Amino acid sequence: MNYRSPLTTARGLGSAKSGTAHWWLQRVTAVALLPLSYWLVVFLNLCAHAAYAKTLAWLALPINSAGLLAWVLFALYHAASGLQVVIEDYISQEGLKLCTLWFIKVLFMCFAILASITLLRITG
Repeated sequence: MNYRSPLTTARGLGSAKSGTAHWWLQRVTAVALLPLSYWLVVFLNLCAHAAYAKTLAWLALPINSAGLLAWVLFALYHAASGLQVVIEDYISQEGLKLCTLWFIKVLFMCFAILASITLLRITG
């Protein structure tokens, strides 16, 4: 007969410290993407309906280029964070999990650098 409580059985199995921070950052980026989506919608509307010169003039304003860049960076971080959770939950082999997480982080970092350089070249 086992007289131990579930809490004593669970002790030593790790803490939720980093998982909690990851969970909060996922929520913070999701909430931040809501107001930042304004710049994406306006930009896509300009791309579809406005002249090229008008779109460039809109992007040349610092508030617009900063808002669009912030949206891109937050969206990429949010997507990478979500993929990390999926990979950690569904890939059981540690080596494959580690390689896949590394690949996702490097890939999304390259996307962020590429998006930043592209936006800076367009506006500069």
